[in-house]
This record gives sequence, structure tokens and C-alpha cells, in this order.
Amino acid sequence: MAFLDTLFAKKKPALKAKCPITKESIETGFGYMLTTAEVVSSKKYWDMVMTEPETMSYTVSHFKNQSSGTHMRSIIFEKYSSMQQPWMVSDSCMNLFEDSVDKHEARARAKKWWESQGNFIPAQSGAATEVLDSNTFKNWKDYAVLEAGRNRVVL
Repeated sequence: MAFLDTLFAKKKPALKAKCPITKESIETGFGYMLTTAEVVSSKKYWDMVMTEPETMSYTVSHFKNQSSGTHMRSIIFEKYSSMQQPWMVSDSCMNLFEDSVDKHEARARAKKWWESQGNFIPAQSGAATEVLDSNTFKNWKDYAVLEAGRNRVVL
């Protein structure tokens, strides 16, 4: 009977992580864990987001002084800045955050996440409005909505 129990026992699914930026799978034990506040506090991140193929038309419209483009960029900022869960990002994305994140700390957080089977949540997690002071949040929102991608747009 013990043999049958082990044969038909439900296996716990393996813990998996996928980078929310590149959508690539992150191998067990790897990656970096960032808080939403850390993510939105990166100029390189916003320059990348606002010039992706899916968002470039809004960026061009914004820099042509069309309010619809500015409005859409604001919605994009709100979407990403309101994320409650921490971000598990791949090695290939860390260059976007090298100016705003302690790489060793982010790697240590990821390791704790893997070791806890996905239950570890770092301090300062939650929406950026809950973590950043209002002035800092406003400054990052202004950059993301009003300035991000300016140097990549030809009018």
C-alpha cells in the first residue's frame, strides 16, 4: 500500500519564476528580487518601457504635444507603480537598475525567495505610492510620463 501511496501521491509543483520584463524563465536559485519602488526609481527602466514597440506611438504622440499620448503614458506608469508583489528579474535586466539598486542585496533577496519556496517578501514591498515619499514618487512619475524616451524619439 505504501508503494501505491507514493506512486499516486500528488507532487508539489516545482517553483518557477519568470522575469516580468523579458518574460524569460529564471533558473532555480538565480535572478534578482526588486521592490516596485526600486523598479520605478530607474531612468533606464522607464526609457526602455516608454520606447518599446507597444508604447512608442504614445511616446511620439506625447512629444508632439498630444494629450492622448501623455494620458496613456500616465496609465502605463500607474500600472507598473501600483504592483504589490516584488519583481523577480532576470540577470539580463539588472543593467536597467544598476544605478538604483544594490545588486548584492537584490540577489540575496532572490535567494531567500527560492529558499522559502516563494514565500519571502522583502521589506518595502508594495505599490510605490506606499513606499516612496510623495515628493520622490512625484519626481519619478514626472520623469516616466513627461521625459522618458525623449532621446529616442525623432520628431
